[in-house]
Amino acid sequence: MYISLKISFFYILMLSSFAIRAEVTGEKLMIGSFSSGSLDQWESKEFKSQTKYELVDSAGTMVLKAESADSASGLFKEQRIDLQKTPVMNWRWRIENRLGNINEQVKSGDDYAARIYVVVSGGLTFWRTKAINYVWASTSGKGKIWPNAFAGDHVMMIALRSSSDHTSTWYTEKRNILADLKQQFGEELRYIDAVAVMTDTDNAQGKVTAYYGDIYFSKN
Repeated sequence: MYISLKISFFYILMLSSFAIRAEVTGEKLMIGSFSSGSLDQWESKEFKSQTKYELVDSAGTMVLKAESADSASGLFKEQRIDLQKTPVMNWRWRIENRLGNINEQVKSGDDYAARIYVVVSGGLTFWRTKAINYVWASTSGKGKIWPNAFAGDHVMMIALRSSSDHTSTWYTEKRNILADLKQQFGEELRYIDAVAVMTDTDNAQGKVTAYYGDIYFSKN
């Protein structure tokens, strides 16, 4: 059962071929404008039980709060993004507690306090779909890269944060998605078709709270 739960979210994203084309406004292409109090065009998918997502105030700025207790659900936004124009994804995130001593490289430990996906859709030819998960890992070291325990090398996991990073602390991230896709899959992939966030604890029956700030793409 857990196998179908974990790969369902990925399949939902990759079967879509109707991603909205994005327009760049100024220097930013806003994907998650949480600070404006909006979840416009973000959709949810529940699996075992629902992670609670809500917009809350954090030091005067609206952010996305995720609370997961033995649950697995995510939010995703379909939007076609030209990485030759805006290759860099920017965001900030924080977690309030850790998930403990779990091995996220196996199915029984495939849980993350926070993660952000980027997806290149293969449409109906789902085997051509690819994704990268940027994750806040529990035991895998920062910088570690591995194939997803359920989806294999269609989905690569990159640990940007791990147990060495502080809880209750905001961290700002910048990733060149064009370069990361090239490095992980060995081909030039100009477009991505969706971005997703997910906080999940269903496999290890954990409990965690995380926050996500605005997500946007830029030229550099």
